[in-house]
Amino acid sequence: MAITKLLIANRGEIAVRIIRAARELGIRTVQVYSAADASSLAVQLADEAVEIGPPAAKKSYLDVEAVLKAARDTGADGIHPGYGFLAENADFADAVEQAGIAFVGPTGEMIRTMGDKASARKAAERAGVPTVPGSDGVITDMKAATELTSQIGYPVMIKATAGGGGRGIRIAETPEEFASLAPQAAAEAKAAFGDGGLYLEKLIGKARHIEVQILGDGTNFIHCYERECSLQRRRQKVWEEAPSSALSDKVRDDLCRSAVALARAVGYRGAGTVEYLYDDENGEFYFIEMNTRIQVEHPVTEAITGIDLVAEMIAIGGGAPLSISQDQVTVRGHSIEVRINAEDPANDFMPYPGTVEKLRIPGGPGVRFDHMLYHGYQIPPFYDSLLGKLIVDADTRDKAIERLKRAAGELDLGKLKTTTPLFLALAEAGDVRRGDVHTKWLEPWLEANGHQLVNTGGNGS
Repeated sequence: MAITKLLIANRGEIAVRIIRAARELGIRTVQVYSAADASSLAVQLADEAVEIGPPAAKKSYLDVEAVLKAARDTGADGIHPGYGFLAENADFADAVEQAGIAFVGPTGEMIRTMGDKASARKAAERAGVPTVPGSDGVITDMKAATELTSQIGYPVMIKATAGGGGRGIRIAETPEEFASLAPQAAAEAKAAFGDGGLYLEKLIGKARHIEVQILGDGTNFIHCYERECSLQRRRQKVWEEAPSSALSDKVRDDLCRSAVALARAVGYRGAGTVEYLYDDENGEFYFIEMNTRIQVEHPVTEAITGIDLVAEMIAIGGGAPLSISQDQVTVRGHSIEVRINAEDPANDFMPYPGTVEKLRIPGGPGVRFDHMLYHGYQIPPFYDSLLGKLIVDADTRDKAIERLKRAAGELDLGKLKTTTPLFLALAEAGDVRRGDVHTKWLEPWLEANGHQLVNTGGNGS
């Protein structure tokens, strides 16, 4: 049965994005919020709003019972989790379905299978998707694991089976480092995700991060081509683009087909992202994980395909079949997204919450700004520092970079320090212009150039 009232179990720019998509589908919306977000743009835009707790996320956005009570009290028949918070919590997905409410995302069982990196790896192998050489599941015997590291060769990456965002990851160059770093990674993963399970992967030196957007309704599955997210700081993406300029047509076709094969193998429902490492040196790609939710960088895929991914996943969540066939998915031009965070890039990206005393939004052809801002808004210090995402598209990658420079220069948030200077500088960097980057490129560049990334005010740069 189609969703008629959708509760958004999230905050910030993604909550605004979901509200807008739902409204265009004729669906009423309910926004839950913490006490810190009472004046947020999402609260103002939603048809109804319900406070579910104090500022601490654990007592509000991560409180399953509070979210479900808000849904029951308002008569919501669907819940969209956005990204982060409860979006990849299998128990939450189960609880929503058990309450007779549609969960806009995969089932709890799918989240458990694909959200756990070790079981996702096994699912990929069964589907014939190439995987990085590594452990066969979770490490249970450190002696055997040490022997395995010698077999696959150093350096190796120690990774948490649960969670993401770069936590629970260590790189060991020698057996001695492995012995000391593995317990650290397990402890960090246990503290962050409640699960200290680890697995091993061979570290690919100058790898690119490529991901494929998929959609499925449990029976039909398609891909919406790939994105490249190689520019990362502390394993956090900062600049994403679509399509990747590094792939040949054959590699692109093989990559996208493998993502669909994996989605089909698990009977996937909703929007998901299959992530890979691409080795520029040998032209090989390797599955690393699957994100069972909408991604922060989904707008670049929307820009090049014209598909509203959020609207599509809401419809699927309400029981509708996929409205798009694979032969209807085509690519036009090139799109780039950069994350505008309330951080000072010249001061090691120190968080910089404050009040939006001035706001000039960039516009013009091929420019989109997904955000949560308005004049006078007080940015709360309790959550992620993401303020918005600046997305541009153009006929070619070179033109998209020029458009990004123009749009970033127009963005003005007054005295607030943001990451905008980083993107203005990257748009001028020779390697970035040539597309000659990898996942380890940005941090050395920041060491050499970070001190120059000063917010000057006046024009957002």
